[in-house]
Amino acid sequence: MATIVPSVSWPGACWTLLVCCLLTPGAQGQEFLLQVEPQNPVFPAGGSLLVNCSTDCPSSKQIILETSLSKELVDNGTGWATFQLSDVTGNSRILCSGYCNGSQITGFSDITVYSLPERVELAPLPSWQPVGQNLTLRCQVEGGSPRTSLTVVLLRREEELSRQPAVGEPAEVTATVPTSRKDHGAHFSCRTELDMKPQGLGVFWNTSAPRQLRTFALPVTSPRLVAPRFLEVEKSWPVNCILDGLFPASEARVYLALGDQMLNATVMNHGDMLTATATATARADQEGAREIVCIVILGGERLEARENLTVFNGPKIDRATCPQHLKWKDKTRHVLQCQARGNPYPQLRCLKEGSNREVPVGIPFFVNVTHNGTYQCQASSSRGKYTLVVVMDIEAPNSHSVPVILAVLVTLGVVAVVVALIYVFREHKRSGRYHVREESTSLPLTSMQPTEAMEEEPSRAA
Repeated sequence: MATIVPSVSWPGACWTLLVCCLLTPGAQGQEFLLQVEPQNPVFPAGGSLLVNCSTDCPSSKQIILETSLSKELVDNGTGWATFQLSDVTGNSRILCSGYCNGSQITGFSDITVYSLPERVELAPLPSWQPVGQNLTLRCQVEGGSPRTSLTVVLLRREEELSRQPAVGEPAEVTATVPTSRKDHGAHFSCRTELDMKPQGLGVFWNTSAPRQLRTFALPVTSPRLVAPRFLEVEKSWPVNCILDGLFPASEARVYLALGDQMLNATVMNHGDMLTATATATARADQEGAREIVCIVILGGERLEARENLTVFNGPKIDRATCPQHLKWKDKTRHVLQCQARGNPYPQLRCLKEGSNREVPVGIPFFVNVTHNGTYQCQASSSRGKYTLVVVMDIEAPNSHSVPVILAVLVTLGVVAVVVALIYVFREHKRSGRYHVREESTSLPLTSMQPTEAMEEEPSRAA
């Protein structure tokens, strides 16, 4: 919209003085008039106007137009002249003058210019307006004429809240109204009304851009936070945050956090009740005392609830530092390097199956063959138990020579058996030759002489 610059108009006293100066003593009785057309025109500011000055005087001379506005002679003739006025931005009075029979004649016309305001703006509304508190509306209006015909109206939707005249430059109009829940989402605006009906025209409107209001209400109570008192590392547990009496609940923001860890919350609302649900999973570096926090933000205000919890590990035995099979020698010194972890810190004991004999853990001890066996290593705390099986294989002294001795004994046994069999076989073979001789059919018989018999007897005696 073009900027309106107020026109320079001559005060009434100056015009009167000019007219008096232009009139000759005989002009008071002039018989002919000088007419100005259009008479008292009304038109939008910034336009141009064609003005005609005319008279019925047959001897009229020197018809001219006196005005502070920019003018140009368009045409003239006997008893008339036409002028073009341009860039008419304000109210003004024009004077046509001439001479008739040696006397000066004049005519007047008042120009009324109207314009809509260049700026109609409703001041920004609060981001959020508490329900039940008064809201102040401000509307600024720049420009617009005639000001006596200009009115400023403040609106809620189409409902008229205030109507006031535009006073000053710029004009500022204010109104205070209470707010309620029904005002949430309502549009407020400012409208100017330029009433030109008395001038034969109508009412001209100019409206500001609307602004939307958001109202809210908070309960006096804090959110109710439902969370576990103890949370095991790497275990998941649901966390709920509930708040009733919140308006509008659908536009509230909810933050759930476990210490410095933000939780991914699912938010649901039913009427004025809001429920946020998330799953909390603790990390190993969060062991110890921690805090669950629920924060609800609406209308620039926040309500919060906090609950303490303890993050703990269930007892664990580190398999990397606790070998499940040990092979040691008898009568040597060793350390059972098993470690347990957890929060609270667990107790670790290793007991032999069957006898419940306990071996020390983490400190040196003498090992002997009685330690040979399977052990149940158990870490226990108030949070639970964890068991790991450890097998101890204890080697007795020279135990490696037993297989050799057994082999030698077996070999000797085999050799003895073989020798015995050979001996028996030989004896058995000899016995077999004797019986063959007995099977001979006959032996030769010879007769003995008496001499031979007597010689043999002494020899037997000898």
